[in-house]
Amino acid sequence: MRLRNVKNKESILESCPILVHDAPLQRGKWHTIFDNQNPIYVEIGMGKGDFIIGNALKYPNINFIGIEKYDSVLARAIEKVKEDIPNLRFVRMNAMDIDQVFDKEIDRIYLNFSDPWPKDRHERRRLTSNVFLQKYENLFINNKEIHQKTDNRQLFEYSIMSYVNNDYKISDISLDLHNSNREDIIMSEYEKKFVKKNNIIYYIVVKK
Repeated sequence: MRLRNVKNKESILESCPILVHDAPLQRGKWHTIFDNQNPIYVEIGMGKGDFIIGNALKYPNINFIGIEKYDSVLARAIEKVKEDIPNLRFVRMNAMDIDQVFDKEIDRIYLNFSDPWPKDRHERRRLTSNVFLQKYENLFINNKEIHQKTDNRQLFEYSIMSYVNNDYKISDISLDLHNSNREDIIMSEYEKKFVKKNNIIYYIVVKK
């Protein structure tokens, strides 16, 4: 992914009311941030925010948190928020630190078009590796649920094996999401590009 620098990104981030600047201090008390007990869904690697913003607007009774580590990408997502969305928050952080920010309070995790890290020596960086699945263990408030979309067949196959090896059960799966007669698919910006190119989108929901 080529990152284009946003010149005024610092001021955009500093002035954003829904960007949580002290995320580690909120560990275990994210419901107080939203001032309700609604479910919390987290997207790890939200990119420019199309998916998480779209969900927050469509489902006002669910709290959504989008995580992104790149300032310029996060700034672009912030610029898309044109109205008050009380059930939406952004966090700037590296996914590797996710267990330092949440503790038994998440109901669902979204992994949309994550970096496949195809080289074997980078396996630990994949968001569906054993390293990350172990980190996710203590994030969920009760039942564990992960939704994943990718256009990368190798990552998809790897993820299925990783889920099964970590005792997740497949709840839903599609080998061609956009030709599966499903309705109301909220797409990320990458997904929109891939669909225009007629790329196959793989989708899976696992629970534990």
